[in-house]
Amino acid sequence: MTVRCSLSLIALALVIPSAQSKAAPRTIANEPSIAACIRRSASGRSWLEKTLWGLRDQEAGWIGAQIRNRNGTHDLGPLQVNSWWVTRIAAKIGREPTVVRYWLTHDACFNVDAARWIFLSALASTGDYWKAIGLYHSPTEWRRRRYAASVADRLAERFGSQIFDAPDQNERASP
Repeated sequence: MTVRCSLSLIALALVIPSAQSKAAPRTIANEPSIAACIRRSASGRSWLEKTLWGLRDQEAGWIGAQIRNRNGTHDLGPLQVNSWWVTRIAAKIGREPTVVRYWLTHDACFNVDAARWIFLSALASTGDYWKAIGLYHSPTEWRRRRYAASVADRLAERFGSQIFDAPDQNERASP
């Protein structure tokens, strides 16, 4: 009985969001599928895979997440794609916004692919990696800078500070 109760409390702790965090702790069951989606979406580009991990670690969402923001939008799924993007993505792929919102929320690979598209679009338009990282989060300058710094911290935590060393000459950091 005590073991069962303890296991129930541990399981409950994995799925109930912390009062101080906008995201629930990640469930071990979903991480392999999210990791596979990130790997696939990066298409063998190490720098892009690491970037998606940086965004994923910063956002800390989960499959099924719909976090309401102060401005009335929602952050959806594992990479917390803002619902502001729903109509734009729907128009781009020729699907209904309700379908796109559902996929962003419940389909890890669709969510990761949308995050990749948002980031790469910002990178193509700005030509600046860190500005593109910041634009993933906000169009507001101070928020972009703060977000990019936080993602840099996440990248260093996951990959070590050598992540910021000169890139491998065999791999270009362009979309």
